[in-house]
Amino acid sequence: MPIVATAGWSISNNVADRFVKEGSGLARYSSVFSGVEINSTFHRRHKPATFGGWAEAVPNDFLFAVKMPKELTHVRAMEDISQPFGTFLEDISPLGEKRGPLLCQLPPSLAFDADTFKTAFKAKRDLDTGPIVIEVRHKSWTFPEALDLLKTYNVERVLADPAKVWPPHDFGSPPRYMRLHGKPKIYYSSYTDDAIKSFQNLLAPETWCVFDNTASGKAIDNALTMLDLLSK
Repeated sequence: MPIVATAGWSISNNVADRFVKEGSGLARYSSVFSGVEINSTFHRRHKPATFGGWAEAVPNDFLFAVKMPKELTHVRAMEDISQPFGTFLEDISPLGEKRGPLLCQLPPSLAFDADTFKTAFKAKRDLDTGPIVIEVRHKSWTFPEALDLLKTYNVERVLADPAKVWPPHDFGSPPRYMRLHGKPKIYYSSYTDDAIKSFQNLLAPETWCVFDNTASGKAIDNALTMLDLLSK
């Protein structure tokens, strides 16, 4: 079954009765969902003990997708990233087998450059062989050379909504990772049931479907709707 998740694990009051009443917010969240996307790592470092505590709070089959720090993607623009990427891996290592994909979200201004990204992807793969997914926001990433480089280093494309670069019809097979930001107002707008059904049709058993429209608390509602559809 696909992994349906939200960015973070905030539970709004209107759906609180869908979750167990006892435990931390993460423990309650994991009583319903099988994965979560950690976004806070983009903005700041957490102590390894924090990740260890999160791993202990969830069931054995629960997975954490982890967003890469902005130092890599925005500050360094994916240049000279070996040291900070290694530090990031050390920080999150207490997640152990509960670590899912690493999410690399590039800024809209960062165009594809073959030399820069070949060096960056090689640096990542020299240090880690786990799943990596990438969300790009510059049209240059539609170039065949860019797609070939992603395949070479086994970096999966993110299907994002709204789709700035790779629309659904660009994916010949179900995406490994989907990020639904809300539309028309990203991070705020709720998806209709019909829209959620359309995304359901794109999912495969191994797909992550992450609702990122968290600013107005709609992500958890939409994720629960998706779970209900999948369970029918």
